[in-house]
Amino acid sequence: MKKILLPTDFSDNSFKAITYALKVYKDIKCTFYLLHTYNPSVYQTEYLIGSPGLIGLGDVMKETALTNSKELKEKIELEYPNPKHTFKTRVIFNTLLNEVLEMTTSEGIDLIVMGTKGASGAEEILFGSNAVHIIKKTKCPLIVVPDSFAYEAPKEILFPTDFEITYPEKEIESLLQVVKNHKSQVNILYIRKAIALNMVQKEHKKQLDRLMVNHAIFHEVPDNEIITAINDFQLKRKINLLVMIQNKHTFFERLFIEPVLKKVGFHVTIPFMVIPQL
Repeated sequence: MKKILLPTDFSDNSFKAITYALKVYKDIKCTFYLLHTYNPSVYQTEYLIGSPGLIGLGDVMKETALTNSKELKEKIELEYPNPKHTFKTRVIFNTLLNEVLEMTTSEGIDLIVMGTKGASGAEEILFGSNAVHIIKKTKCPLIVVPDSFAYEAPKEILFPTDFEITYPEKEIESLLQVVKNHKSQVNILYIRKAIALNMVQKEHKKQLDRLMVNHAIFHEVPDNEIITAINDFQLKRKINLLVMIQNKHTFFERLFIEPVLKKVGFHVTIPFMVIPQL
């Protein structure tokens, strides 16, 4: 039984992420946790000391959220009936980040799937702030689904790597399950730092190839720009899912901290699976 956490704010964006999860895992026995967190934006001082204007605000928000959660669950079960899927709702006064971290531990969550509005305006932003915070803090695999994405099965997967880390089967189980269920092709993109792989990198490459069981195709590009390399590859091939392993010793962190991000624009137009290194 796979346990999947689905944060929702009841927006069209979050519903799109929910339907993505339902479709990707339609053949897998799953329990889906529909999570909604609430906290008044002014709760810090006034709310805690019981400002007269705010008394009862939390109760009103809770009741509204409980009603919305019930209606969402009913809508999903009506529009996407599946005997393999069961749903649980959770409405809680907390920040989204804190509740996600707590639930991944207490409920043994295997995967988080959430929506994001992606880049907007003049500034090129990778994701919304909630997704960024969760990616950086959680030890659970996560799929971020862009607002603009129209569902496509994850048949063509792009997996950039530098072969600097090991790939334990348990760690990349979420990826392997998608590959197996959808008979996906995994395009492993080696972003080259040197002319040739060293011995350690060669062993890591063999390990990854063995785990993919003939589903992998290897490519390589110079390490000119990580973001440019990923964007260029997506232009050449029809990619349905981008996968990366979060590791501070690899180039993953550079996607979040390099100033070039705002110059080049790393547009996540397809779902992005982030796998934490345990």
